[in-house]
Amino acid sequence: MMDEDSRYEAVRSRDARFDGAFFFAVETTGIYCRPSCPAVTPKRRNVRFFTTAAAAQGSGFRACRRCRPDAVPGSADWNVRADVVGRAMRLIGDGVVDREGVAGLAARLGYSARQVQRQLTAELGAGPVALARAQRAHTARVLLQTTGLPVTEIAFAAGFASVRQFNDTIREVYAMTPSALRAAAPRAGGRTARRPGTPTAGIPLRLAHRGPYRTAPVFDLLEREAVPGIEEVTGPPGARVYRRTLRLPYGTGIAAVQERRASGRPGSGVAHPGGWLDARLHLTDPRDLTTAVQRLRRLFDLDADPFAVDERLGADPRLGPLVAARPGLRSPGAADPEELAVRTLAGRSVAQELVRRYGKALDAPCGTLTHLFPEPAVLAEAEPGGPLGALAAALADGAVRLDPGADRDDAQAALESLPGLGSAVVAAIRTRALGDPDVAPPGADIPDTWRPWRSYAVQHLRAAGEWE
Repeated sequence: MMDEDSRYEAVRSRDARFDGAFFFAVETTGIYCRPSCPAVTPKRRNVRFFTTAAAAQGSGFRACRRCRPDAVPGSADWNVRADVVGRAMRLIGDGVVDREGVAGLAARLGYSARQVQRQLTAELGAGPVALARAQRAHTARVLLQTTGLPVTEIAFAAGFASVRQFNDTIREVYAMTPSALRAAAPRAGGRTARRPGTPTAGIPLRLAHRGPYRTAPVFDLLEREAVPGIEEVTGPPGARVYRRTLRLPYGTGIAAVQERRASGRPGSGVAHPGGWLDARLHLTDPRDLTTAVQRLRRLFDLDADPFAVDERLGADPRLGPLVAARPGLRSPGAADPEELAVRTLAGRSVAQELVRRYGKALDAPCGTLTHLFPEPAVLAEAEPGGPLGALAAALADGAVRLDPGADRDDAQAALESLPGLGSAVVAAIRTRALGDPDVAPPGADIPDTWRPWRSYAVQHLRAAGEWE
């Protein structure tokens, strides 16, 4: 969709496939929208296109109140791409700029701050500060409209350096004051203020995705893998709830995500046509909202482009029938990449024992959720020998990096250098911990013609019983 005339046709047809892939702004109204916005289509001569919401905001456009372009799924490009721009976008989404600044982002990428600024601005029309600012504005809107936190506390929880900066940004992005933005929110369920030192009453969220989403296989996998103490899946198929504990930069959290059926199609396992999964986050510190949301998005593969995946794989004679039977099949990732790596190597029963022996107990347990998975440094000291100890030590000292901005090839090479990690384990870690959409497990009959979606091809083969 690099051609602007093609983009305009997508806008005219209100094509939701391109929500998040680009944004359009209308010069006569000063508003920017997602491609599927239901408003009257503007004249072509009045339309400008932007790769990111931050670029539109930087050009003086405010977010449409009707289509809420700030809430669209992220571009699937950032999951596919392994270059510095893709890695930078994944790190910004995880909140690295808010926590460590542009210098911290650049250090993680192995570039100078000036190089990162130049590359992001040249390709996306916005630098790391502007991209993080757009994300902070969205986080602030969610907190304003779903919690009873004081406005001043929300400003700092969303990552703003001052209340004045917060007020100015909200006015620029939404053309409303923070108080007016809060007043405009639906009141269903009410809001509950947080007592100091306790988790929030829970922040309700709609985790948006594009296109069909086959939820049943994802929840089946999470149910099979669930480690007691840190995870649970409850409820009947089609209406299950996945809950887990989260270790976050400023505190801890408990996340709950609801499985959804398609309306009128019981048991189909395809999400509601509205295009979201309902979730709720309980956080000890609201500053962790952005990071927690992004980790859930990676776990449930919510930024995928099922249209592109299904088009490529569906054209293959072998995969075509499988794709037709399961449109929107996802390739799940990980809420905690380091935890996923350890669990992949150790297996479920050993992981359960690790939680029991070394997991940190929550200050406020919630039902069966009582612990956090032990950190690599703790495991490296407690279990110094064997492959598990080697992996934990490598994760603890940074010899193996699995954060959102890690170079996938470098990470694979580092994993392969460790004793006792077979090629299948390394491939699984690359697929899920690093969110690589194009991994072919060793020994699999997977041709290069399925690139760049070989991870999804594996999911189809497994769902059809053709691959273990």
